[in-house]
Amino acid sequence: MNQDKMYLINKIFNNETIRTVWDKEQEKYFISVVDIVGVLADSSEPRKYWNWLKNKLKKEENFEMSSITRQLKLKAQDGKYRMTDVVDIKC
Repeated sequence: MNQDKMYLINKIFNNETIRTVWDKEQEKYFISVVDIVGVLADSSEPRKYWNWLKNKLKKEENFEMSSITRQLKLKAQDGKYRMTDVVDIKC
């Protein structure tokens, strides 16, 4: 995937910012799993919660999250771009 063709779009959910990227070539949105987990679980540490959940699903259900997630560089609160788990949404 060519990240030059992706555009960062902020979506608002329950007054929280959800980092979202549009891939023009694939015509798909990719959303930050950590942001969604933070909102849905009302977690003050969504990244830790997400890591715990991934490990639990792998251990108890033998489910590998990498089968439905991928990593893309998204802008963090400190302004730096970091690899982040994302899932796609078909439009």
